[in-house]
Amino acid sequence: MNLRAFWHRLLRLFTRRQTRLALYGPPNGGKTTLANRICADWLGEEMGSTSRIAHETRRVQLKQGVKVVYEDGRTLSFSLVDTPGISSRVDAADFVREGLGQEEAKARAKEAAQGVVESIAWIGNADCVVVVLDATKEPRNQVNATLIESLAQRKVPFFIVANKVDLRKANVAKVEGAFSPHEVLGISAKYGDHIDLFYEKLFELAQRSGR
Repeated sequence: MNLRAFWHRLLRLFTRRQTRLALYGPPNGGKTTLANRICADWLGEEMGSTSRIAHETRRVQLKQGVKVVYEDGRTLSFSLVDTPGISSRVDAADFVREGLGQEEAKARAKEAAQGVVESIAWIGNADCVVVVLDATKEPRNQVNATLIESLAQRKVPFFIVANKVDLRKANVAKVEGAFSPHEVLGISAKYGDHIDLFYEKLFELAQRSGR
């Protein structure tokens, strides 16, 4: 190898971007709660605000330099991407019913609709994806099915999180049945149930991404 080729390879080594791990799913599935859990565990800070009202996250958020350190010495470094919830319909009336005024509801609906578009467009930038679903709700709908089918067709490595297992109505088996043979892991992002297993799955996911 000549000197020029050596320096070119060295430059690529040090400028290679981190794996982009994106959280996708419907509104209020717990994506930002999971993002906050990951960032709190490994950066000592949270990533974004959460709310009982859908579409709290209305822009793609990126947190660089997340590093998971495992007990056996393995490490996993990645950029974490929290995306707006994907839905087929955003209506200002829904926000009015949650207590927002008419003008605020209209502005919120407009921002939420733009967030859905941005979220969908961002799929092409993700190296791997965790699909976050609310395990207390019916998993099989057009939006969830289309998202998972799109990831599979694009050959983007992913697994599905059935979130909110701390709630009585949670049904992980129903999520598994809806999206078999894709891998499903039940967790509580809020309370940390099965979070160690989640981090193990992240390591496997990153390996599948090839980065």
